[in-house]
Amino acid sequence: MRYEREIRAAFKVSIPVMMGYGVLGFAFGLLLVSFNYSWYLAPIMSLFIYAGALQFVAINFFNVKAGLVDIAIASWFVNLRQSFYGLSLLKRFKKSGKLKPYLIFALTDETYALLTTLKDDENLKKHWYYFFLAAFNQSYWFLGSTLGAIVGSNIKFNTAGLEFSLTALFVVLCVEQYKSLKNPIPFLIGAFVSIISLIFIPSDKMLVVSIFLSLVLLFTFRRKLEDNG
Repeated sequence: MRYEREIRAAFKVSIPVMMGYGVLGFAFGLLLVSFNYSWYLAPIMSLFIYAGALQFVAINFFNVKAGLVDIAIASWFVNLRQSFYGLSLLKRFKKSGKLKPYLIFALTDETYALLTTLKDDENLKKHWYYFFLAAFNQSYWFLGSTLGAIVGSNIKFNTAGLEFSLTALFVVLCVEQYKSLKNPIPFLIGAFVSIISLIFIPSDKMLVVSIFLSLVLLFTFRRKLEDNG
């Protein structure tokens, strides 16, 4: 096999992601069909959108019949961090040629974490190694969500509380961010704004308003944040 070494290396380091994406993807598939959507939307979304947190959020958007503008704005904010991921990897992806579009598309939190923490093996063709790593990770999410949707369509059981998996995902990300930043101010701002928005803003607008107000306050207190950081 032409890229056997790169495939083996990519699969080995992707195993932890497989454990997480398989379970969380399965939960997404179950949740999607529990809202009476067709099972095939799960693989379509996982293939062409491939944004775990955003796919969970999208279910709520569909359910409340949110407008396209609201969906676009919220999607942009939710995935804004990916832009910074990409900027930090410009040099690494510079000579990836035809693989670059997919490497950019498939740059999730977990893939980025692996790419930036693992040491490259000089014996590997790096760009193909990156490609297979990203492809393995997406395949785990794709298979997990598809299986969850199929199972949920054929086996009826109580899915009450399953939507909490989205909250759990954000809690995990929040904890990891706090460990890295070690500055409570951004998290206090987020909590304060979320509570205020929850009280005074309609539920279908709450996410967009919360993100916008959080950004305004973060930019306002940017100097203090930098000093504390």
